[in-house]
Amino acid sequence: MARTQAADYGERREAMLDQAAALFARAGFQGASMIELAGACKVSKSLLYHYFPSKEDLLYEVMTSHLDQLVEDVDAVTSSNVSNGEKVSQLAHAFMRHYIGAVDRQKVLLNELINLPEPRRGAIIRKQRLIIDTVQDLLSGLPTAPKDKARLRALTMLFFGMINWTHTWFDPMGAVSPDDLADMVAALIMPEKGL
Repeated sequence: MARTQAADYGERREAMLDQAAALFARAGFQGASMIELAGACKVSKSLLYHYFPSKEDLLYEVMTSHLDQLVEDVDAVTSSNVSNGEKVSQLAHAFMRHYIGAVDRQKVLLNELINLPEPRRGAIIRKQRLIIDTVQDLLSGLPTAPKDKARLRALTMLFFGMINWTHTWFDPMGAVSPDDLADMVAALIMPEKGL
């Protein structure tokens, strides 16, 4: 007979992912043992294994759940009936809002991908490329977009560079709000929007 799931299975699993992301962000994948991860999650090691069969599974789920949210943001924005410029601006805002609440997951995604073996690393990279390529397609439709592919790719990566690393320096409670920062990113990428 199949084992039934607890009513709060999804909530508990998500809480474990948050705690694991915090430990991975602080200690790195190699520096975090399953015993330490279980302690951080306030569960027994056996219960942690019930939710995640291996440390690698836990790392993968931290990363993929973060990227899945970003893909949802991309899907929601790209399906809207607004200009490409407005979509780029909306994505800057959506990404900033998401990153503010997922600082640890963002750190893990940026720093620990090397610890995932194939094919999981490839799955993460494909999701990242989908997001990057979508933004590049939106930027290519702007009147001021570079016509040269290399320059267009550079512009796209500048967009992500401005947002992806905010966890290292940005204080969302500081003088510049996340929305203000997203507006600045959009204005720098699309000068016609103005600062």
